[in-house]
Amino acid sequence: MREVPQQIYPESALYVVATPIGNAGDITLRAINVLSIADAIACEDTRNTAHLLTRYGLSKELIAAHEHNEREVATRLIARLRAGQRIALVSDAGTPAVSDPGARIVDAVREAGLRVLPLPGASAAVSALSASGLVNDHFYFAGFLPSRTKQRESALAALRGMAATLVFYEAPHRITETVDAIAAAFEPTRQIVFARELTKLFEEIHRCTLQDAAAWLAADAHRQKGEYVILVSGAPVANDVDDAEAERILAILLEECSVKQAAALAARITGLKKNALYERALQMKGQ
Repeated sequence: MREVPQQIYPESALYVVATPIGNAGDITLRAINVLSIADAIACEDTRNTAHLLTRYGLSKELIAAHEHNEREVATRLIARLRAGQRIALVSDAGTPAVSDPGARIVDAVREAGLRVLPLPGASAAVSALSASGLVNDHFYFAGFLPSRTKQRESALAALRGMAATLVFYEAPHRITETVDAIAAAFEPTRQIVFARELTKLFEEIHRCTLQDAAAWLAADAHRQKGEYVILVSGAPVANDVDDAEAERILAILLEECSVKQAAALAARITGLKKNALYERALQMKGQ
């Protein structure tokens, strides 16, 4: 902690500060230091931010910066930055400008030729992904789906063929209709992960197939409460290798490899399931 204040925090800079998504302990030492030295804090809701600052023993000038006034506030912030001030930008929870206000302010400050410095921290999307167990090198952050039925259906249809894990945010009052829409749009065997109230007292993370999702939601009335991150496994990979071709590849590999090695290599070549190829290889060897 002694080293944090000794780092360089330039003037005339906008600091984009991630704040906790629930548990107040999930704030970084750098974030606390920047909030303490900032000349003012631009925030989504001044009441929420004032309460947060109180928990860390801080009190600062707060400037309301929400989705309805971002452009107007950006002009005021730029003037203060040019005067040599440090301004912190926060949202109600998590990282500003990611499904939260802030992107327009950041854009305007950059266009004005001023510095924008990120202070990384809590993110609901990344937290949910890390605890999901969904194995995929890629994810696509879709955020909140449209509230209107036709627009939501169009958005989901555009995502149907995407191989990456899909990440959605949803409010409790819309969770049921959103899950119903996802279930109608995607294959029922896909995995879905519900991450509810992350880092809070009633945190819940549940994984099941999409065909079981509606029943899980309906089984407990408490599941209609709390903010959600929804993860959906990516589109199944199409496979054009037929049984005859798989057997031909296995036969070649079995001439030089053990059954286990042949099955593993054949799975890598064809994209088929290793266990199924192992069973077939055993049959071919007469074991």
